[in-house]
Amino acid sequence: MKTWLSNYVSAQKAALDSISPLEVENAVNLLREAHTNDRQVFVIGNGGSAANASHFATDLGKGSSDALGKRFRVMSLTDNTPWITALGNDDDYSDIFRRQLENFARPGDLVLAMSVSGNSPNLVKATEWANLNQLTTIALVSALPGKLSTIAQHVITVNSTHFGRVEDAHMGICHMLAYAFMEVKTPDDS
Repeated sequence: MKTWLSNYVSAQKAALDSISPLEVENAVNLLREAHTNDRQVFVIGNGGSAANASHFATDLGKGSSDALGKRFRVMSLTDNTPWITALGNDDDYSDIFRRQLENFARPGDLVLAMSVSGNSPNLVKATEWANLNQLTTIALVSALPGKLSTIAQHVITVNSTHFGRVEDAHMGICHMLAYAFMEVKTPDDS
């Protein structure tokens, strides 16, 4: 067990080390632009990534907004269970995020999708719709060759295919994105 745990920690460190600071900085700038221009930020994911989406929306909506003194308009589209189940039951599960975007999104808004596989039909359809409707799209993905990594306008890749490690690294990225607004006082600080 000790060896397995040690190996797990080493592999987690490697996954974190694979995150590009430049890609994360680019995402911070896109979020800053959305905040400045009062754009809506939508966050989506499935399973563990859905939990990460909720967590990130909370951090950005509360902690980052409190630090800035101006609120982020952020929403995790994973959180409205009745709406999700109605869309999944009456239409198709692959439409649960796209259909919510149709109600809320406007050109210039931002969609952040998180996926280890990169091929979840509901994330792909939402990202394609967002691209066609002039939203900015960011995908947090893994080393798996998923479709999200080819269709999102901005991509942050974690170089691992282990679902747990990638989801942990994605949450680390989300914390960097949120804490950049809580701990960095000017856009020029590094």
